[in-house]
Amino acid sequence: MESELILVYNADSGVISLLKDAVHRTFFPNTYQCNLCALTYGRFSVKNEWRSFIEQLQMPYEFLHRNEFYQKLEAHPDHLGDVEFPAIFLNREDKIQILVNHEDINNCKTLDQLMQLITQKLKGT
Repeated sequence: MESELILVYNADSGVISLLKDAVHRTFFPNTYQCNLCALTYGRFSVKNEWRSFIEQLQMPYEFLHRNEFYQKLEAHPDHLGDVEFPAIFLNREDKIQILVNHEDINNCKTLDQLMQLITQKLKGT
């Protein structure tokens, strides 16, 4: 099985949650809880630079919200214990492991820093 990148936002799915998050991210960015969202989204959509970066990795990827990730784990043999979000995981040979934890993501101040971090972590695997 080819490795897959799983990027998990610190937010839940659903129309109400998504609208609430968009408003919070736009008007109160300093208190927004998901730095992965804050760095990779503009006001209304994914930043083109981010989209290009993810696609150039040439590996399968999946973006999930917290609740979607937990649903995926229920059907998955691995148990990760308590995980804080946002986080980025690597699913390799049906084993999910954390690639970039929430602290590292939250320490990124720019999209470039996040992309460099992901590149470094992938080189180390």
